[in-house]
Amino acid sequence: MISRILIAVDDSPAALTAARTGIDLARTTRAEVRAVHVLTDHQLTDLLRDSAPRGERGGVATRRGAGGDSLLRHVEHLAQRAGLAIEVSLDEGEPAQVILAQARAWQADLIVLGRSHRTGPGEPYIGHETQHVLEFASQPVLVVPAPG
Repeated sequence: MISRILIAVDDSPAALTAARTGIDLARTTRAEVRAVHVLTDHQLTDLLRDSAPRGERGGVATRRGAGGDSLLRHVEHLAQRAGLAIEVSLDEGEPAQVILAQARAWQADLIVLGRSHRTGPGEPYIGHETQHVLEFASQPVLVVPAPG
């Protein structure tokens, strides 16, 4: 029985489709739902921070956090429109590791996440983070493709 669904989201079309799918499934199964978004540090963020004037260097991290909050508010709104309460979590780190840790700590019965829109040579590409979650999750994982 599915009683807890963890939805991992970023700002990709596949992740937002995954959020809608997870919310629909939670509504159908009357499951609790939690959405997690992971902020990662990348070279671009470091370059932007380093190139910003001294007094504004903290602003890059603040804007990244605000973007994550906005995304989670959007998912929260989708859940509320479906008549569901939802927990949201904004974390930092390596996405797959954070998603797996959240799933273990919260005792999720299912992880729902989006598939990368990129393709690899000769076959569909699901993405490194998704592949890592699939390989190491101790619960079922639902990978949702982007619309269209």
